[in-house]
Amino acid sequence: MEKQEKIVSMFDDIAPTYDTANRVMSMGVDKSWRRKACDLAYGFYAKDSIDKIVDVACGTGDMMDFWKKRSETNGIAVGEIVGVDPSQGMVGVAREKFPKFNYHIAKATEIPLQEGSADILSITYGIRNVVEREAALGEFNRVLKQGGLVVILEFMKNENPSLLGKIRDFYMNKILPKIGGFISNNLEAYEYLPNSIEDFSTVANMQNELEDAGFEIIYTKSFSMDISTLIIARKK
Repeated sequence: MEKQEKIVSMFDDIAPTYDTANRVMSMGVDKSWRRKACDLAYGFYAKDSIDKIVDVACGTGDMMDFWKKRSETNGIAVGEIVGVDPSQGMVGVAREKFPKFNYHIAKATEIPLQEGSADILSITYGIRNVVEREAALGEFNRVLKQGGLVVILEFMKNENPSLLGKIRDFYMNKILPKIGGFISNNLEAYEYLPNSIEDFSTVANMQNELEDAGFEIIYTKSFSMDISTLIIARKK
């Protein structure tokens, strides 16, 4: 099985327990990161009306719900929120939780949407699972309108961790996999998480890749001991 297919299969397996494991492992702090990402993106985009928001690697749909709720809080009318994910299992859970949204079973490199049709495209904790990342970033650029925003929340590799960063790495390497493995009964899937971060990009590399794909970086910030990093970029 090729690497991308194996990753999708793994997410199919853990889909039923994914939300529970996430909440326990993050202690709910991911909610504040998601909320901040939505509010900042709406502020940078600075429009009262938005046609379409696309959430790639949408998983069980949580980020889509944040886009909806924060649009209401910010007084922004959003026409359509679309989820894209290659995992049938994950999208199945998302459809049950949030039937009001639209979904496509598709890879990040093959988004079934028209060129220049989306105002905002987000990918939260999913870009490190995309094997052909360069192709995916090019696809994000294609789908977005001129001036549209790409919003990335991700666990980035830290080359020179501080003391707090080392504590983070210990937690994510030694503690998290055991918690996730216990809840999901799939230790391999949650051992994949720290390994995927270690194999992933640094913040600087991610910014360079976005610029190479035709984006301008407008915001970068790391949260909670650099556990999670938010990058917002605009299509040139």
